[in-house]
Amino acid sequence: MPKLSSILLVDDDPITNFLNQRLLDEMALTEKLLVALNGKEAIALIQENSESATGCPALILLDVNMPVMNGFDFLSAYEQLAVACPQPSVIIMLTTSLHPRDVQRVETLNIAGFLNKPLTKEKVTNILQEHFGTTTAE
Repeated sequence: MPKLSSILLVDDDPITNFLNQRLLDEMALTEKLLVALNGKEAIALIQENSESATGCPALILLDVNMPVMNGFDFLSAYEQLAVACPQPSVIIMLTTSLHPRDVQRVETLNIAGFLNKPLTKEKVTNILQEHFGTTTAE
């Protein structure tokens, strides 16, 4: 399978971002891995990178609870974006909270999935199989 155009990690925890970045690098899924510490930074990265063919993230891994702009607010802002992406991003929300209120709210959103942290190779493989029709980029 060809590598994904780009992947966007959105999480306010630098350690989580580091570990997820390392996992995705080891799996060799993309040449372009973008990292944002909140939803506002993520929106800015998407806008900045949407002009190039590899700029629109094929996959967005989005934390739910973040300062400045949380995952839910990001999704609202993302839907309003006027960027020319060849196809919509696959958005997977990641959380440490499976609070029934959050789970219920997520079920009403236009996202591809909801996973409990931590991100693992198995979880990424399942995302690739379900949404991109493959298990690895190699």
